[in-house]
Amino acid sequence: MSWKFLVSTALIGFFAQPSLAEDAPHWGYGGDTGPAAWAQLAADFAACGDGAAQSPIDIASDSALAAQAAALELNWTSFNPEIVNNGHTIQINTGEAAGSAILGETEFTLLQFHFHHLSEHQIDGKQSPMEAHFVHGAENGDLLVIGVLIEEGDENPAMAALWPTIPDSGESWVGKTPLDPGLLLPKEDSAYRYMGSLTTPPCSEIVTWNLMAAPITASTEQIEAFAALYADNYRPVQDLNRRFVLKTN
Repeated sequence: MSWKFLVSTALIGFFAQPSLAEDAPHWGYGGDTGPAAWAQLAADFAACGDGAAQSPIDIASDSALAAQAAALELNWTSFNPEIVNNGHTIQINTGEAAGSAILGETEFTLLQFHFHHLSEHQIDGKQSPMEAHFVHGAENGDLLVIGVLIEEGDENPAMAALWPTIPDSGESWVGKTPLDPGLLLPKEDSAYRYMGSLTTPPCSEIVTWNLMAAPITASTEQIEAFAALYADNYRPVQDLNRRFVLKTN
């Protein structure tokens, strides 16, 4: 079984093309198919209810352990993005052309990134207007997700390029202009790292999370434009249980 199949199976809600995800149980962010009900929608979603290392979490900054953890090396490049409106978010597929991240001795290929409104992670109980997730996959099926909180402020140039090209729900198209994913990263490298899960069904606990400590900004108009499509597409914070959160750099 190839690692690409493992990754696409784990990310059926986000990584798979909309047509491939149609056979999966319907889930959403409210009502009878919202986060509180995910575990009951399918046997494969059981971890959403009984998992002990679930994401997102509320990070207490004064409790995070300062550590000389393995450095995260980003080797991202510009690529022609595939913009997908998958019914849950706006997702940008890389076609594996956007490079990778190296953590310790493991290389993770950047597969896609997508957005949430409001943010899924919180720091000291504060929820940001948006959050971006950069999903990377390793050959063994493990995932590395870099989370970036988005606050209201200056316009973001990556969003300025992407937002006018958003297709209708269930559709996608490939842009002809290269996109630099680094435009969605803060300048500071400091981050919170912990072991967790996908924040969408099946909530698999195979994710190393690297939540950037500093946010980026997007304009009020950019945030409102996304919210007009997918307001409140976030999972509530989950119990930390006995996990440790490391503060890097």
